Amino acid sequence: MPDLYFKSSFTAMDQSPRKIGVLTSGGDSPGMNAALRAVVRSCAYHGLECVGIYRGYEGLREGDFKELDARSVKNIINRGGTFLKSARSKEFFTKEGRLQAFNHLKQASIDALVVIGGDGTFAGAAVFSKEFNFPIVGIPGTIDNDINGTDFTIGYDTALNTVVEAIDKIRDTANSHNRLFLVEVMGRDAGDIALNAGIGAGAEEILIPEEDLGKDRLLESLKRSKKSGKTSSIVVVSEGDQIGKNIFELAKFIEENLTEYEVRVTVLGHIQRGGAPSCYDRVLASRLGVGAVDALLRGEKNVMIGIVHNKVTSVPFEQAIKGENELDRELIRVADITSF
Repeated sequence: MPDLYFKSSFTAMDQSPRKIGVLTSGGDSPGMNAALRAVVRSCAYHGLECVGIYRGYEGLREGDFKELDARSVKNIINRGGTFLKSARSKEFFTKEGRLQAFNHLKQASIDALVVIGGDGTFAGAAVFSKEFNFPIVGIPGTIDNDINGTDFTIGYDTALNTVVEAIDKIRDTANSHNRLFLVEVMGRDAGDIALNAGIGAGAEEILIPEEDLGKDRLLESLKRSKKSGKTSSIVVVSEGDQIGKNIFELAKFIEENLTEYEVRVTVLGHIQRGGAPSCYDRVLASRLGVGAVDALLRGEKNVMIGIVHNKVTSVPFEQAIKGENELDRELIRVADITSF
């Protein structure tokens, strides 16, 4: 292979990493494999060694490592999930567990890490990076799109398309039987999936954690829909919405107060996590994967690589995991108007 292939666009620095580890942690999301591919091939491009760490922080603690090269990640850009696997690690939350992880990194001569995951992944990375002064850069991979410092997270676009496709099919049944469907989507603390998918699928009402719609207003909205001539309705419910204890209790409440409706519940669950990533997620993952290696070569650490106004940027882990993303108020207004 020509030497030019390994030529870096960066000026070498004394502290530049020579061997980079990469792992995925937390819930899987479509596009994680594309991000892994970009990290590994970016390392190859810059003449760096790359080591895959299986099963997230648990594999890091146990030293479950494998050398990766450009050919190790062929034919994975279109695959959902993560070929490095993911796992929870209670032991990593202890100082002893993190020390075990650090010792395995040093034994393998790994001098920097790229971690792909959500806020829990970044919280662990922030503690570890400061505790051992170890360079770590994060890539946001979560379908919930609930990370500060980036407009979009890897997997969010694919999950949206999965939800909209499912709701489109549910609407066919709703129209055929004059039914009201409550469709629960993921989003324990964030309503991005529910809000955007609800608008995209033409839902009559959208229930999200950030907005307390209340049972009375929901009933009024459904009554208005019925009076306007709608014979069926779709209500998209984020799993973190607090109107009822759960979506089945909410369905019972509606049936008791609006007897003209035959209510059905669909919980989409983990189908939202799976499937081949969309083109957008593949491109986003590739950009952020390359950006993560670029950041390490610049000497950055304890930061997340995100996308803001279509530009790759970096923010400290503390900023990425602090507080909640603001929901787009314009989208809420659009949802209210178009559901009339």
